[in-house]
Amino acid sequence: MTNKKDTLTRRQLLHRSAGAIGLTALAPLAPFVLSGCDNQKREQETVRVGILHSQTGTMAISEISLVDMELMAIEEINAAGGVLGRMIQPVIEDARSRSADIFPKKATKLLVEDRVAAVFGCWTSSSRIAVLPVFEEHNGLLFYPLQYEGNECSRNIIYTGIAPNQQIIPGINWLTREEGGRRRRFFLLGSDYVYPRTANYIARKYAEKQGAEIVGELYTPLGEREYKSVVDEIVAANPDVIFSTLNGDTNLHFYHELASRDIGPQRMPVFATSVGEDELRGLLPEEVVGHLAGWSYFQTVDTARNRDFVSRFQAEHGEDRVVSDPMEAAYAQVYLWKLAVEKAGSFEVDRVLEAFNSRIVFEAPGGDIMVDPKSRHTYKPFLIGRVREDRQFDIVYETPQWIQPDPYPALAFPGWQCDWTEGGVTTGKKISIESA
Repeated sequence: MTNKKDTLTRRQLLHRSAGAIGLTALAPLAPFVLSGCDNQKREQETVRVGILHSQTGTMAISEISLVDMELMAIEEINAAGGVLGRMIQPVIEDARSRSADIFPKKATKLLVEDRVAAVFGCWTSSSRIAVLPVFEEHNGLLFYPLQYEGNECSRNIIYTGIAPNQQIIPGINWLTREEGGRRRRFFLLGSDYVYPRTANYIARKYAEKQGAEIVGELYTPLGEREYKSVVDEIVAANPDVIFSTLNGDTNLHFYHELASRDIGPQRMPVFATSVGEDELRGLLPEEVVGHLAGWSYFQTVDTARNRDFVSRFQAEHGEDRVVSDPMEAAYAQVYLWKLAVEKAGSFEVDRVLEAFNSRIVFEAPGGDIMVDPKSRHTYKPFLIGRVREDRQFDIVYETPQWIQPDPYPALAFPGWQCDWTEGGVTTGKKISIESA
């Protein structure tokens, strides 16, 4: 008879072990209850890292896949000998889609009780903002894999997603040009929290600079299921593009409502900043074909490196699984941490941060990326994809080279700058987003 354990993949075993660690009260620096020299030996052989994502709640549709990717990177690194001679031991925590209370509580546990060397985590900006004071207070190191709204530059965060000048601005630039349809009437639709509101503040500023008009702006709660009245308001405003910053499973209900009203991309395309391949799995192809999204990575990037990456992931998780921009960033950021640790020759946060001043480059699946020493954001390209019948993206536009990140675009945040090689953030005029 085959032992059930023998049928589990290596990553399933790793996930099971890490999950057990994350749910168990542990003595500081002790992965298991060990005595004396056994415990000391294990500590010499392993290094702990935290994985902090929502595996339940409205954001689970997006965040569970980030856990899979971070574990995939950890497994690969361990199989190649680990980091500085140590195996990486993940401690996984479920923040349950609760930014205000669970995210900071779990972050504190990882840093104070588990004493992890780094944390890979968060999705929404509200969750990142909630944990930021925890990382600054305890001098922890967070790697954040999502595109976001900017207007932030923490010493203790490595931002591996794209900044607003790498997504929002080039996206609007393309939409207002001939190849994007010369869009002139924008409706801004977002989930009701900090990322969509700030992103749309930047979008409004740049669209108006390009001669476009904002004909409507609307926000709905995370987890919202009823979009009839929302679509009614959009139809009444008659935009020629819907600029969407909706997040999580609310996208499923929004696209379904559009399709049920026969509002397709020829009439009113959606340009999404938070919908990728993973979210599209829950939608019927006819509900999304032809709509647009802007990211720094799509699964359809046609290189040998990327095809191998996708194949490895699907071999472990199933041919029906897909890869998205945040997933690629989640995978790449584990390697960025590894490279910085090896450059520093240490797991200490201050020395790892100093190592990032040396312009560390990683050959990511979608192309080379580099952490900017000044802002600790990541140099990345920008791509626009059009959804096709198989719920993958045809890449219709790509910048010729990567874009230097800028968390404070001058048209939205005049006077603000960030340079950690020269002391940090220079403040400018205070901006009130909701009243701006």
